Amino acid sequence: MAELSPQSSADEIVAHLRSIGSEENRRGMLRYGIKIERALGIPHGVQRQIARKIKRNHERAFELWQTGIMEAQFIASVTADPKRFSAADARQWAASFDSWDIVDGVSDLFVDTDAWKELIDEFAADEREFVRRTAFAMMAWSVVHRKQEPAATFLGFLPVIEAHATDGRNFVKKAVNWALRSIGKRSMEMHGAALAVAERLAQSTDKTARWIGKDAVRELSNAKTLERIAAKKG
Repeated sequence: MAELSPQSSADEIVAHLRSIGSEENRRGMLRYGIKIERALGIPHGVQRQIARKIKRNHERAFELWQTGIMEAQFIASVTADPKRFSAADARQWAASFDSWDIVDGVSDLFVDTDAWKELIDEFAADEREFVRRTAFAMMAWSVVHRKQEPAATFLGFLPVIEAHATDGRNFVKKAVNWALRSIGKRSMEMHGAALAVAERLAQSTDKTARWIGKDAVRELSNAKTLERIAAKKG
């Protein structure tokens, strides 16, 4: 089989993916709650290596997405051009989400698009489990990616987090918790506000909100966490 390159077609990339898939890896994914019906069983590290090798190609990314193969879709998200990726594209891709790992991988792309804040608001209000998860995964990723974003943007996510902290669906509640902890660790400026939300949730009569709050309080109150936050600039 020819070595993959920036000139490789979507068909050639998919053929390569099929050739390196592993049934053992597929079965292993089940232990992490990943749906394997559309997966070939290729580690994320290998997927990223392939993405680096074939480089960005926006049109080909959409061809890869259309295959429905989980690994091809992740590679599509890494090799699409976020500046050309529209809110409509994000809605279309999100509509097919069916597993937490593809949500978290593709949310990384969504955060780099111009419509990211609009999408967070829209997806948080969406009742579909994996679409709603996308909103909170995007919040968490935005803390990492959007380094120049003012604190007010992230603090503005806290009421959304609190509003959806009673969503008991496993893949939503874990993402809500992830977003809350991430915002609290962005800076000392945001830590106090996030911790206050976490403490309120920890006292909730709702068991999901209580779990989210207690878990976030535990991390945000940890001495080593506080040291790392204090050491950050800004």
